[in-house]
Amino acid sequence: MTTEIKAPVFPESVAEGTVATWHKQPGEACSRDDLIVDIETDKVVLEVVAPADGVIEDIVKGEGDTVESGEVIGKFKEGAEGKSGASESKAGTEKAEAENAGADKGEAKAQQSQDSADAILSPAARKLADENNVDPGAVKGTGKDGRVTKEDVQNHVDSAKSSGGTTKAETSGAMPEVNVAAGERPEKRVPMTRLRASIAKRLVNAQQTAAMLTTFNEVDMGPIMDLRKQYQDSFVKRHDIKLGFMSFFAKAATEALKRFPAVNASIDGNDMVYHGYQDIGVAVSTDRGLVVPVIRDVDALGLADIEKTIVDYGTKAKGGKLSIDDMTGGTFTITNGGIFGSLISTPILNPPQTAILGMHKIQERPMAVNGKVEIRPMMYLALSYDHRMVDGKEAVQFLVAIKEMLEDPARILLDV
Repeated sequence: MTTEIKAPVFPESVAEGTVATWHKQPGEACSRDDLIVDIETDKVVLEVVAPADGVIEDIVKGEGDTVESGEVIGKFKEGAEGKSGASESKAGTEKAEAENAGADKGEAKAQQSQDSADAILSPAARKLADENNVDPGAVKGTGKDGRVTKEDVQNHVDSAKSSGGTTKAETSGAMPEVNVAAGERPEKRVPMTRLRASIAKRLVNAQQTAAMLTTFNEVDMGPIMDLRKQYQDSFVKRHDIKLGFMSFFAKAATEALKRFPAVNASIDGNDMVYHGYQDIGVAVSTDRGLVVPVIRDVDALGLADIEKTIVDYGTKAKGGKLSIDDMTGGTFTITNGGIFGSLISTPILNPPQTAILGMHKIQERPMAVNGKVEIRPMMYLALSYDHRMVDGKEAVQFLVAIKEMLEDPARILLDV
């Protein structure tokens, strides 16, 4: 029985999507709930899985095509047996037997080995390998008949990153590696992903519509670092999660937002909307672009809860598993350019929010402490805010409040 493969039903905030990757090709067998295609929207990547055991009969919308909510993108034949996987497996077996029989040596043998590796590579795995400049022959297959799956390639890429290696994905948008004669100046033109285009549109809109201003301060991170050092082992033992810096900043920001409601507000047309809760977005950098998942009701969470939520969001973001709900809403945003080495920056607002806090690199600097020069671990803080909603006095006092709570963490508990 032939059924239609349809794009997911998009939320009201998403008008259309783009076919990102077909993980199965026409004639290729797939089992129930196997991932067959990714649909990229301007917020998340949505997965479409096989409705039953069968094969992909036809692809109506190819990779890069625009699709609307619920639109037919392909046809699926339930109960049919695939030919592609079997053919590839047979080809791989024949070539393996030829190699074991002592076929061509030297360059011819190396080429045959490469062909064999290609023959048992699934389409999705081959695409991922090409994108990351991975040699398929270097990837150990864990699939049926030694087939290299997409997960095998991803694990190989992750392993290369952890060992200090670099891949094409890490330098996305960089110049392609080509051999050119001296004096030539090659260029590479690639289309923006839907997420990148959405990010660009929002950032430009924020700069064009908001009266954006940034105020700066600096904080001595010594007390927080001492606290982490003193209680890290006990914290990990109790909560099974490491105590990081972001949870302290989230709690300090929450307390400051209570004192300065305008910083926690948003603008809706000619109305100012004041929020009686603190939902803090945490900017996360991924290979696809910047995403901002939201930690809900931070005021009701402990440090361990915040850290676990951040780790969970980071894992989801890396695997492209963040849902639209994860990134919807938010009354305030924190971004940390310090993990990339940024010493100071001016973060751009995340509309319709009226403020965003920028963390930066911790750097030891000579500071005057009680009339003496001491070397202290200092961090610059930046608060960008919409002057239409927040006055300069409120913005400066808000940032000073965060500084004071971080330099004396007891203030967070005592609300002073």
